[in-house]
Amino acid sequence: MKNQVLMDSALSYGKPRPLWRNRTFAFIFSGYVLSIFGNSFHSIALNLWVLQTTGSAKLMSTIIVTHMTINILFGSIAGTVADRVERKKLMWGTDMVRSILVLGIAFCVAFQVPFIFILILTALTAFAGLFQAPAFQASLVDIVGREKVQQATGIINIADNISRITGLALGGMVVAIFGGVTAIVLDSVTFFISSILVFLAGTIPHRKRNAGNNNFKEDFIIGFKHLWKNPFARSVIILSPTLNMFFITSLMLIQVMAVKVWNATPVEFGVIEACIPLGYMLGAGFIVLLDKKLKHRGLYIVVSMLSIAPVYIILSFITSSRLAIPIILTIGFMFSFCTLLVNIIMRLEIDSELQGRMFGILGSITSIAPSIGLVISSIFADIFGASMILMINGIGLLFAGIIVVVLFKPIWSYH
Repeated sequence: MKNQVLMDSALSYGKPRPLWRNRTFAFIFSGYVLSIFGNSFHSIALNLWVLQTTGSAKLMSTIIVTHMTINILFGSIAGTVADRVERKKLMWGTDMVRSILVLGIAFCVAFQVPFIFILILTALTAFAGLFQAPAFQASLVDIVGREKVQQATGIINIADNISRITGLALGGMVVAIFGGVTAIVLDSVTFFISSILVFLAGTIPHRKRNAGNNNFKEDFIIGFKHLWKNPFARSVIILSPTLNMFFITSLMLIQVMAVKVWNATPVEFGVIEACIPLGYMLGAGFIVLLDKKLKHRGLYIVVSMLSIAPVYIILSFITSSRLAIPIILTIGFMFSFCTLLVNIIMRLEIDSELQGRMFGILGSITSIAPSIGLVISSIFADIFGASMILMINGIGLLFAGIIVVVLFKPIWSYH
């Protein structure tokens, strides 16, 4: 009975509480968005500082590879932790740890400490950040209630994109005007404020955890087994990394085409870079507005995936950046339906006590697949040209979409 009362705290008189009146959601959402902003700010500030002070692309790539490696190795472990402990404490605790670690990076930069120490602190910061996202994502249903999941997820994705874009832009400006140390210190401040906001949020309702008597290893293994037995979860674990591999690989190829084929001006290149997140935000906004009116969500996922494929093929024949821009915007719009709706359904169909592991596993696998795709595509793009590889990428995505239709009925048949 007590657990049911906790679950009903996201409701008001039997109806889902409006998000703007949900204090817990407002505080934790604000902290999450600020945390994303800080992470983007930190990334661009540190990378720019390395390039400006050392001129070494190798050192900058070392930082990027460190982040990716940490995510691949420990993402699923972080998800298991998020399912075992109180998620609110995990969220504000990891942001507080990141605040301290990033302040340490600022100290190392200010006093020109050997780069290896900066790299170690960067690895620890990336490791701490792994716990924040699955804890928040897995708590969303419990915070807002099932009826508000679609609306809340859409709002989170829109804010996520705005935070990343703003963080990258302001990070570069602050480094240019005030220097790397100031930029990194400001990043530490954003993590600290995020931690305080989450700490001040109300209690997160939660279902009773069934695995409380298991040790960590048992929970880790049980999580994999349960997720693999769930038809929808199994389909998503295969679909999402595949979709992201084609999508991120295509982004790289579009950048190459913008420079080598379309001869884009700096302004046009900037617009091309902004088209994907802008299109994604438009799609997410459309999903939020439709809310309950959006039926046959699984069908939208598959149709969008199948529609992006021929758009990539068409884009490979385009010779002008001005013609390419609206097409790229359309890709971002359709991609939001492929990913955002999957995230919504995951929250509704996967048990709350397993969602941390679900998001952790996806984070790890999703980091591997695009990396492989980028390496292979970059090699062949130098040999055959970016246009040819983009066309092949579109054909590959089309086949992947057909496989989804044939083999992954839990996705396309979902209402």
